[in-house]
Amino acid sequence: MSLEVLGDHFRNHGMNDTFDSRLHEDGFCLIPAVLAEPQVREAIARCEAAFHEHADDPALLKGEDGAVSGARNVLQLFPEVVNLLDPVRPHLLQHLGTAAGVVRVLYFDKPPGRGWALPWHKDFNIAVRAHGKIGRFRKPTTKAGVPHVEAPDELLERMLTVRIHLDDMAEDNGPLRVIPGSHANSTEDRPPRSIHCLAGDALFMKPLLTHSSANSRPGCDRHRRILHFECAPEPTLPDGYTWFEFVPLHGPG
Repeated sequence: MSLEVLGDHFRNHGMNDTFDSRLHEDGFCLIPAVLAEPQVREAIARCEAAFHEHADDPALLKGEDGAVSGARNVLQLFPEVVNLLDPVRPHLLQHLGTAAGVVRVLYFDKPPGRGWALPWHKDFNIAVRAHGKIGRFRKPTTKAGVPHVEAPDELLERMLTVRIHLDDMAEDNGPLRVIPGSHANSTEDRPPRSIHCLAGDALFMKPLLTHSSANSRPGCDRHRRILHFECAPEPTLPDGYTWFEFVPLHGPG
């Protein structure tokens, strides 16, 4: 089923069954028109205002021209960002459970005239309050002042990422590429797919889905702004670890 047909299916029949089956089989699912155009414009403006207010924060990744191409710790820079999940909150709670919450928010952009690419990878890292016992949790690092560790697969398999697109994403502005089914222990070899979508669409994906990001094409004059929400099924972690942040999904944003 194509991404376009998925959108029609959700609009005409409801999304829950198809949503869960696509996540299980493919490891990702694109939901169209989560935000309307005015909401997208407001989200962009609020992000820009937060980044301007915290211009010297090491969580911001900037180029020589001052353009922000990425940000960590967005929950601290712009706490109200969780409200953007309101349209999909019921589906997240149904998939993750009623104890679920947002544990990290990142921001990505490929500003006009500046591009970057990422090789094929899976998302293993989580943000924690402090480094602790090394075993199931491994490879401690610090990113923008926040401790991180690689989490065990049994935790990552229960998590879910939501990427809300603030710009159209097509071949010219460095789309995300995914390998369907690569989140599962499967020997099936499926070809990569590029994710093309519109501003306001939301991509749900499993952290263990293998994905990469292409460069913007030369001469591309468009942004590719994305808010990346990582959601966990419960507020506790094993082995003495604690989430760096946990914003419950069941409460007000």
